[in-house]
Amino acid sequence: MPPKILCRSVSADELAGAVGELLGDGFRLALVAAHDDDDALRIVYLLLAGQPDRRVELTLTTRSGNPSVPSIAHLSIPAGRFEREMMDLYGVVPQGHPQPRRLVSHAHWPSGWYPMRRGAERPPEFATVSGFPFVTVDGPGVYEIPVGPVHAGLIEPGHFRFSVIGESVLRLKARLWFVHRGIEKLFEGRQSADALPLAERISGDTSAAHALAYSLAVEEALGIEVAEPVHVLRALVIELERLYNHATDLGALANDVGFALANAHAQRVRELVLRINHRLTGHRLLRSAIRPGGVVLQQLPDPFELQAVGTDVAEIAALTLGNSVIYDRFADTAVLHGEHARALGCLGYVARASGICSDARRDHPTTTLPVAVAANTDGDVLARYTIRRDEFAASVALACALIERHAGALRHTAPLPVVAGRRRGVGIVEGWRGTIVHRVEIDDGVITRCKVVDPSWFNWPALPVAMADTIVPDFPLANKSFNLSYAGNDL
Repeated sequence: MPPKILCRSVSADELAGAVGELLGDGFRLALVAAHDDDDALRIVYLLLAGQPDRRVELTLTTRSGNPSVPSIAHLSIPAGRFEREMMDLYGVVPQGHPQPRRLVSHAHWPSGWYPMRRGAERPPEFATVSGFPFVTVDGPGVYEIPVGPVHAGLIEPGHFRFSVIGESVLRLKARLWFVHRGIEKLFEGRQSADALPLAERISGDTSAAHALAYSLAVEEALGIEVAEPVHVLRALVIELERLYNHATDLGALANDVGFALANAHAQRVRELVLRINHRLTGHRLLRSAIRPGGVVLQQLPDPFELQAVGTDVAEIAALTLGNSVIYDRFADTAVLHGEHARALGCLGYVARASGICSDARRDHPTTTLPVAVAANTDGDVLARYTIRRDEFAASVALACALIERHAGALRHTAPLPVVAGRRRGVGIVEGWRGTIVHRVEIDDGVITRCKVVDPSWFNWPALPVAMADTIVPDFPLANKSFNLSYAGNDL
């Protein structure tokens, strides 16, 4: 069982001091969630720390009419973004925010309509205004390059505005939320056992990790303790999801600099892992395997097959980095310095490539098996490539260890109990992109709130920072080295 969350109510005057103290003690702000309780709005701040696993929730209550909270953006850049999200979706005004402009809602969204509030009706007619107040960079030879939101190929929409002199990028602004789907609103009113398909579709390439984060949150809320074999099998599923995505990225990064041969081999490996996934769960993307209260697998992978795949990927990476032209394109490109990654709250391989050694498998573990956490301090495309390469090898070793540890049945299911009253739970999982957090509130078996934070939420602001002083032709390569989820961000 995860450690018990320390819950504490704070006043508006106490909030900044309480958060600042926890940040100073090594915690990070993982989530800020508003809750509409009709007569009041309740704001929950979840802070996490690892080694040992520690979890603290601070709750601030404000009136439902003209709600406001004191901004803590001066303490945390992610906090400022969470506050802007609450302002757009709940109408909670962050008092003292340095940049209180819209984040989620675009200019054509109607003012005064807050879709996450309980009394929100169908929106009034959307306006015809468009545009975004991009910062204009002036000077001799400076010009702008707008890219998107519609892109070539099968890619979700996002707008990038480059301010450029020659080929060098002076400033990049990424504008997202073109496909905001209201995912968190869709959770409301569903039975806790019936919302799993929604969790699996938050970000399609991270189906299993989101399913596990949701399941862990529901289990904590309902007081369910699952056996160690369940955790072992679930961890195996998450590692397989890590494998096929990292293999894909290793090939795509090589392809972005014209090395199609490495990409072809990497896509072959991806297909092999997807077929293993299908034999394991009946679904190539590992859906329906992990569920609240249990796990259902069809068979275990062959460890020798996984080891062979690991050998293939090591050879592909050696072939790629052995090419001096490719190495030169990767090295010193789109550098994200450690202090910037830390200030932005970066997670996953983006953080680890910049020297931040964080991993929820170690910091918030569900199994007792040790996890090798790869790290690098260079912060460039090369570092983000080698982190993936090293994580692939570590995941193969971990998956084989999990297979060896497992004994007994491959199916573990149990009906979910209906617990009276409002209960809350948190699920923390290291997905292949980084740490995922789900926080649920359940009342008599029905979900009243589900807050989801995908690692891309934290990592998107880092891409423009890394692009400073990078040339425009390297943007596709830099972007792929981050490979952030639009869907995971644009909930």
